[in-house]
Amino acid sequence: MNDAFRALADPSRREILRLLRQGPRSSGEIAEHFKSSWPTISRHLGVLREAGLILGERHGQQIIYELNTTVLDDVVEHLMGWLKPSDDTGGPYA
Repeated sequence: MNDAFRALADPSRREILRLLRQGPRSSGEIAEHFKSSWPTISRHLGVLREAGLILGERHGQQIIYELNTTVLDDVVEHLMGWLKPSDDTGGPYA
């Protein structure tokens, strides 16, 4: 979970996830949306992949990336747990 939160901390990586919401894309298609250099985008994709937020599958010389909704569901569930009232009776800061 910590890797996912670290990956989500960067605005460029969040933008990559937004792009992938529209469907799978090649690394080149993703890179076209950024002014950053190719090595920078490649690093971002690596961080997202290591965190389990995206999946990459090689098709010939291209790698096609897509969202890993299982991990994203886990992150959302974790965040939603923060919104549930505490079971203790000591108040929110006890």
